[in-house]
Amino acid sequence: MTSSTALLTDQYELTMLGAALRDGTASRPSVFELFSRRLSGGRRFGVVAGTGRLLTMLRDFRFGEDELRFLSDGGIVDAETLRYLEDYRFTGTIRGYREGELYFPGSPILTVEGSFADAVVLETLALSVLNHDSAVATAASRMSIAAGERPLAEMGSRRAAERSAVAAARAAYIAGFGATSNLEAGRQWGIPTMGTAAHAWTLLHDSEEEAFRSQVASLGIDTTLLVDTYDIARGVETAIRVAGTSLGGVRLDSGDLPTVAAAVRTQLDELGATGTKITVTSDLDEYAIAALAASPVDAYGVGTSVVTGSGYPTASMVYKIVARQDAAGGWVAVAKKSADKGSQGGRKAAFRTLVEGTATAETIVVSDGFEALGTSAEHPDSRALQVVLVDNGNIDAAYEGAAGTASAREHHLRVREELPVRALALSKSDPAIPTVYLDQE
Repeated sequence: MTSSTALLTDQYELTMLGAALRDGTASRPSVFELFSRRLSGGRRFGVVAGTGRLLTMLRDFRFGEDELRFLSDGGIVDAETLRYLEDYRFTGTIRGYREGELYFPGSPILTVEGSFADAVVLETLALSVLNHDSAVATAASRMSIAAGERPLAEMGSRRAAERSAVAAARAAYIAGFGATSNLEAGRQWGIPTMGTAAHAWTLLHDSEEEAFRSQVASLGIDTTLLVDTYDIARGVETAIRVAGTSLGGVRLDSGDLPTVAAAVRTQLDELGATGTKITVTSDLDEYAIAALAASPVDAYGVGTSVVTGSGYPTASMVYKIVARQDAAGGWVAVAKKSADKGSQGGRKAAFRTLVEGTATAETIVVSDGFEALGTSAEHPDSRALQVVLVDNGNIDAAYEGAAGTASAREHHLRVREELPVRALALSKSDPAIPTVYLDQE
């Protein structure tokens, strides 16, 4: 196996490339766009995530000897296409929404400009990354809003494929989670990591008290003890007797959480452990977190729900050609017209229209070709949404790695403040703001 990402691709992308090389259209300048026709699950906004990962994977989108041999041995492409792929490097330009940005139906999240050959082969890679990461980030943002000032930790690695788990931890962090249990996510993306003990630790020892004493001896009294392996009330009493009233926290992973949390808080206070925090886990999602808003809970740990997009594991994004040059060199807008799967042709510029700092519309300026589109100066009550991610094949490293991840998190938390109040509700509804198309004059 190699580090190449080139075969993270559907075969039809390469068969289209081969046909275009044969008929002479491979070099035709084209514009592709990644967008979502609708928000999954009746959500009121979406969160862009995965951009930094995609840019890093684009660096490794190379067809080396192993990849070319597989394509040749399988008769997947012809000799001319193999020769083209041997030297393939993306040389086009990619503009898009910053990672962590909010998006709505029709938002031009990525705009890929280059030859048809340059852009067509990136479809599956771009969609694989952004559909997954944006679904996780959208769910995570809703959970973060529901949690308010209470911290959230992502702990869903055991409910996802091993590499998806790392990507999910990153997306959740961008969208407001403060830590992850996944060590690879911590190493690769600079996300704070956390974790103490599971029920297996208690069951290993001859008594709950022995397990607690050993954990405190190893990790100190600031640790969090899991108190629901047997009887919760007895577990809390044992925890404070072992660690004292300065115990850092207790964790609850079962039961009717609002009721149990209230009882545990009362018990802790009566024992004098007024500063001991309560963390709850146990199959939480945004609705369960919201239901705990009035409960004496200090922190949440979320697993399955966040890494699976809380029931919507894809953001339903698509990648379509929206403009190209014709045989005479003129630009034409192109669009699919199928029922329920139509798209808006033309190259686009996007702005978030604001009134006193609150978003009121997603304004998209549309053009047939490459003439200058709207600028912030022409839309003084708006914020420009697109940045250059790749300039003539040169990837902007500022959006990659741990620094890019931290920047995306900061950006998300800032722009989330622009949402109107109705966007914060968890019930299914129309998008929080409308998408408005304006033709370039």
